Amino acid sequence: MTPDDLSRLHADLAARAAREGLVDVAYRTLDGPLGPLLLAATPAGLVRVAFAVQDHDAVLSDLATRISPRVLAAPGRLDDVARQLDEYFAGRRRAFDVPLDLRLVGGFRRVVVEHLADIGYAHTASYAAMAAAAGSPRAVRAVGTACALNPVPVVVPCHRVVRSDGSPGQYAGGADAKLTLLDLETRVGA
Repeated sequence: MTPDDLSRLHADLAARAAREGLVDVAYRTLDGPLGPLLLAATPAGLVRVAFAVQDHDAVLSDLATRISPRVLAAPGRLDDVARQLDEYFAGRRRAFDVPLDLRLVGGFRRVVVEHLADIGYAHTASYAAMAAAAGSPRAVRAVGTACALNPVPVVVPCHRVVRSDGSPGQYAGGADAKLTLLDLETRVGA
């Protein structure tokens, strides 16, 4: 069997599984300036964006445990997300318009994640400001944890949260990824 035969078989399997409602989590990878990103979606929306440093296989295993074992590479279901990310990385998109499934984050962390979209393109907010916006001004460290555990980074812009002194702070994709995103937005402009 040739690689082309395997590719066709997989495409047929993905199409059939999608038609029959057998895929609970579809995924694909997208190459870009941050390296390969894993994109995963449920029927409700984008549920996960993961950097290579987060180990894509481990992320898929976690999704199988936390959401459903019916996980399948089905790139077509994520074409719109991939297109919007490509536009963002090319400097032609400032906000994302894709449905989100935030079931992987709850409680205060979810409140923080929901407020991240309030930080405008090419702007930043401090962890302290985000804690206040989320209704718990003293929960600065919890904001850091919420950003670190944001299941859909880049799309929900936790990279825009910085330390009070303006330094970038930590990032799930690594310090270089955060600086790349901040630099991209600064170059394109507010």
